[in-house]
Parts: sequence; C-alpha cells; structure tokens
Amino acid sequence: MNTRHLTLLAGLLAFATAPLGAQTADAWIAKARTFLGGDQALNAVKSVHFTGTLELADGKKLPTDIIFQKPYQQKITVSGPQVIEATALDGYDAWQKRTNPANPLQWQVTLLDATQVKRLRANTLENLSFYAIRDMPGCEVAVTGESTIDGRACVQLTFRHGAAIVFIRSFDKATGQLVKTETENGGEIREEGELFVNGIRFPRRVINKAPNGSVTAIVFEQVKVNEVFAADTFSVPSLQTN
Repeated sequence: MNTRHLTLLAGLLAFATAPLGAQTADAWIAKARTFLGGDQALNAVKSVHFTGTLELADGKKLPTDIIFQKPYQQKITVSGPQVIEATALDGYDAWQKRTNPANPLQWQVTLLDATQVKRLRANTLENLSFYAIRDMPGCEVAVTGESTIDGRACVQLTFRHGAAIVFIRSFDKATGQLVKTETENGGEIREEGELFVNGIRFPRRVINKAPNGSVTAIVFEQVKVNEVFAADTFSVPSLQTN
C-alpha cells in the first residue's frame, strides 16, 4: 500500500472513531451529500420537478406538482375536485391562486406576506442545496446532539434560517442517510423509499406529521432534474387574465 493510501485510510479511521464533538457540521454534511449522490451530481442541479399524489389525513388523494428552480423560484400546485391551488415564489414575491376547475374563469389571487415569503425562500434553498451551506445564504448550521431513532445511532444537525425558521435533522451516523426532520413548531418529516435520477437519491414518499398530530404524505411518481422553466411559471398572475 502506498503512502497516499495510508494517508487516506488514516483519515477515514480518524473520522470514524473521533468523538461527536470533534466531528464538524461540514464533515457530517459531506457524509450526507455522499449518501445522496456526491458533490458532482448535486452541484449540477439547477431545478427539480416532482409529480405525484398528496394523501390527506381524511383519505383523499390529490394530484400534486412541485417545482424548485434556482435561485429562488418555487411553485406547488395541488389539484382538487373543487379547487386547484397554486402557491408560488418568484424572488421576493410570493402568491397563491385558487381556481375553480369546473370554471377556470372563477379564480382568486392572494399575495403572501413577508413572513411567508421568508419561509418559501428558505424552503426553496433547502430543496436545492442538498444541505450545502454555501448554497444557503444566511443559514447557520450546528451539530446539536445525538440520539437513537428506530434503532439507528444518529447525529443531529440544526439548520437555522433566522430565529423563526429551523430544520432539525437527524442523520444516520454510519451512512449519512437522513432519518428524521423536525421543525421549529414541532412538526416532523420522514422519508421512505428511493427514486434515482441523474445519480441522485430522492425520496419516493414524504410523510409530514403536523404539530396537532395530523398526518399527510406525498408519493412521488416522477422526478425530473434540470428542466428549464420560463419566468412566467412563477411570476405573479396578471389580474387582467385568467
């Protein structure tokens, strides 16, 4: 074994055996990104497009379309039998449009407030950065503990987008896989299954447990990476058109 291999092996052993406090947030993030697909694949992502089904707590299933595009564009469309609801972010503008599917001429647009804009901006960064702090301006991350979840030894990293927007993530210490996400309001997010696209692992199912205990889930049928979406996909709808 040559010197380079010995040095590499020593580094890996040091990481594996170092106490929790000696392992930085950057090191754990690197491990989590390696599990997802590695820097080359993740850094190449400019947009992600999910299509699937939203499963509500009452058993209803609604077609759902979700788009994230760098740097700060997002659109989520949920199509129900009585209303089609689209929520979008375009830079510092955010809006929601509700349309009657039986009569597209019946619709209403609401502009979202500054607090909602901040949350959508943080959510967009989170979904396109794959934990990379350099791609999340204003976000602070720290190692904040360890725990055992479902029999798996986990390290806890807290991603803080200001005081009011916090994602507390628990990663499997052995693999770097995300095990659980908690939010500042007591919500919990779990991921199940895998979809491999462009060398990247995406969840097949995302389960969201609200602070009040209600549970919803999104099941993804398809994920597309690096589609290019026109600016008017996200811009505030004109009040003069339907």
